[in-house]
Amino acid sequence: MTDALRDLDDTDRQLIALLRDDARLPVATLARQLRVARGTVLNRLRKLEASGVIDGYTVRLKPGAETHRIRAWMGIAIEGNTSAAVLKALRGEPAVQTLHSTNGRWDFVAEIRADTLEAFDRALGRIRSINGIASTETSILLSTHKV
Repeated sequence: MTDALRDLDDTDRQLIALLRDDARLPVATLARQLRVARGTVLNRLRKLEASGVIDGYTVRLKPGAETHRIRAWMGIAIEGNTSAAVLKALRGEPAVQTLHSTNGRWDFVAEIRADTLEAFDRALGRIRSINGIASTETSILLSTHKV
């Protein structure tokens, strides 16, 4: 654990929780909810950003608003010592939205996105043909319950 993460206090954690819920909250609203001065919130935000605890801000879209309507999780098992080559190939695959190394049954878990079932099928074929991939298991995401 880095020093910056270890040094977080309850106010920092509450601030981060509020931003995770809505990163567009005005500083005045954050200050009111945290029961601290507006300047305190600004200082803490600057500290969290400077230390790298807050790496950036992003936008979350509703699943229906995205162009890639078909989404799935794919567990990927690697043959032998080919992780680096497989990782490089997966990073170059346009259908792979996110890629996570894991422990347990799967070496990697990838989020796959495609516009149509046909495009999804082609992406699965490309991924499964990557040298070094021993096996995969894919689950299509039907609905999202918490964003």
